[in-house]
Formats: sequence, C-alpha cells, structure tokens
Amino acid sequence: MRIEGVGKLMRIFIGEDDKYEGKPLFEVIVRKIRELGLAGATVIRGIEGFGAGSRIHKLSLLDLSADLPILIEVVDSEEKIISLIPEIEKLIEKAGCGALITLEKVEVVRYSAGKK
Repeated sequence: MRIEGVGKLMRIFIGEDDKYEGKPLFEVIVRKIRELGLAGATVIRGIEGFGAGSRIHKLSLLDLSADLPILIEVVDSEEKIISLIPEIEKLIEKAGCGALITLEKVEVVRYSAGKK
C-alpha cells in the first residue's frame, strides 16, 4: 500500500471501559479498520481527560478502574477515511457509548513497513 502527499487523519476519542459485545470497543474498532484495508491505526491510552459529560477520568493508585481516555488515530487517503466513518458510527452506536470523532488534513511524508 502506498500513501503520499495529502491525506486525512481521523481521531476517535472513547473510554477505556467502553465495550462492544463484551470486547473492548477500541479493539473492535482497530480490527474493523484493518478488515477494511486502511493503512493502519494506533491506540493511545490517556492518563487524564474529560468529555461531553464533564466527568474527570484520571489514573489513581486507589482506583481499580478509572475508565481512562482512549484515542484511536488513523491516517489514510481522504476517500478511505470518509468511507470508514459510517462503519465506526455503527460500532459506537451499538456499544451505546459517548465518543468524539475528528478529521484533519495531513501531509504524509513517509509510510513504509519496517524490517521484519
């Protein structure tokens, strides 16, 4: 797969405790992105944040589960990212959780696989 020049960055903000049919939602989303043949995805676990509900989610030694923020980033062509949106929306809706999805224009400088 080759990506060069102008592309799109999609960011999906969800919670660590969000589930889809008993599985972590972020894992289901990454699998869907891979299944659809996009270039790749990265999941980032936040240490603190809040969303539409204004409830602070923060890592604390006293908490067994803090429902930390999860950010999934995906970069690919604008066409592929736009076609991904309805698929992600379906997963989020079925999971019944809150989410934020953003899009940005990006300049892809390099995209290549490393040595195996």
